[in-house]
Amino acid sequence: MQPEERALSFACGGEWLYGVLSLPAQAPQVARRGVLIVVGGPQVRTGSHRQFTLLARSLARAGIPAMRFDYRGMGDSEGAPRDFEQVQDDLRAAIDCFMAQVPGLTEVTLWGLCDGASAAAMYAPGDPRVAGLALLNPWVRTESGAAKATLKHYYRSRLLSPELWKKVASGRFDAGQAATSFVAQVRAAFGRQAPAAQQAEDTPAAPLPERMHAALQRFGGKVLVMLSGADLTAQEFAGLSSGSHDWERLLAAPRVTRHTLPGADHTCSRREWHEQVVAWTAAWLRSA
Repeated sequence: MQPEERALSFACGGEWLYGVLSLPAQAPQVARRGVLIVVGGPQVRTGSHRQFTLLARSLARAGIPAMRFDYRGMGDSEGAPRDFEQVQDDLRAAIDCFMAQVPGLTEVTLWGLCDGASAAAMYAPGDPRVAGLALLNPWVRTESGAAKATLKHYYRSRLLSPELWKKVASGRFDAGQAATSFVAQVRAAFGRQAPAAQQAEDTPAAPLPERMHAALQRFGGKVLVMLSGADLTAQEFAGLSSGSHDWERLLAAPRVTRHTLPGADHTCSRREWHEQVVAWTAAWLRSA
């Protein structure tokens, strides 16, 4: 049976936010756990190639209520745009609305992509209603981390690409430009970081990966991490465990489940990739 869908509006900071609730066709009000989909930005509640719409409906068909919504300043919602570290109030208001609409809910899992995953992870420790985190290609971007991921994954695959060698053979390959780009990546990956005095005054003291680690360490619930094999954002996150004992211990903990989807892009745009992500999510939710 097809899930029921319900349009929602709720207030946050004096402004109206809008979302959609997908409910199981049978006994939706007795569901104990629901999934709040946290979009990456700039993004709206449908998602690229309707991925969030399809995810919510698939979860509802599996008996799990799911809600997706637009942050303030995005999509249909009112207010000024904000980045993923400024949506704490939006998430709290969305959970309030979700639990009011489905009175049987006792806990919520936050499901996020990219910086939506990062927003979810940093929000979760402060709300006891959040029991789980499902994170697809979490955003932990630093200049150094991005450069290392590019060197390790992009240049390796580029050297094995037949298209590159066809360009070389035809004389269309700009060796000078390629060398300049490569040297810039090496310097970004392994060069000295700018002194603190040169950083903007509003830059947080700790880099994003450190703040993400601290949040996930404080969070006591279960965590699902899904990484796309052909996505540099995912590879930068994967590189954290190889470069940090703290991250290695955290991601190896029994409460963390990890999956990698070879060949998939950032948004898992192919049908088979999307369906695998949905299957991993549903199986993890049933076992959590």
